[in-house]
Amino acid sequence: MKILAVDTATKSCSVAVIDKKSVISEYTVNHDDTHSRFLMGMIRDILDIGHLTVKDIDGFAVTIGPGSFTGLRIGLSAIKGLALATGKPVVGVSSLEALAYQFSDSDKLICPMMDARRKEVYSARYRFTDQKIESGQLPVVVSPEKAIEKINEPCILVGDGAVVYQDLIKSTLGPMAVFANFARHTIRASIVGEIAMQRFKSNDSDDASLIEPFYIRKSDAEKNLKTNPSISI
Repeated sequence: MKILAVDTATKSCSVAVIDKKSVISEYTVNHDDTHSRFLMGMIRDILDIGHLTVKDIDGFAVTIGPGSFTGLRIGLSAIKGLALATGKPVVGVSSLEALAYQFSDSDKLICPMMDARRKEVYSARYRFTDQKIESGQLPVVVSPEKAIEKINEPCILVGDGAVVYQDLIKSTLGPMAVFANFARHTIRASIVGEIAMQRFKSNDSDDASLIEPFYIRKSDAEKNLKTNPSISI
């Protein structure tokens, strides 16, 4: 089974094709340009590099959030379009879970943290038992202080939020804070594909016509609509 996976949840953009045995091809960029300018080109390139076409893909995977409102919509729109056009299944993957999944061989508590701006982070807590993920806390958007509250054991911190608030985390957790190396703070599409592969094996997929972004935080437009119902979005 070949899976085309995409991540556009943060300022990085990643596209990969994987099968049951390996990563066939992967392309990750990290800069401030909007993903809409180059995502489809990256998808075409990654298929060409693997000597594949969309017809060779058996399923699709995409991060659904939390993350950048615009970024998530771009990635999800692209993958929904491909899934609906080809009739192939699709799986939506949590961006926080994708960060944590890089440590599936560790028994430590894992706390992925994504910078949500406004002095907040998107965060959750996970642990792996026999390489199966268990959620210790549902995804939330909170202050970095709140995100690490009551952690009393060695904990792996990963994600751009962990980088931004590294000094605060160190001063609070001390030696219990174990920071991932720099390469793991970026979500990789191959990991998104690997998570989806497990679901595909169980015949578990999402409805491409219904799958939606998981924002956690309301958009400014939604907030404005609530305070001023005369505004249309």
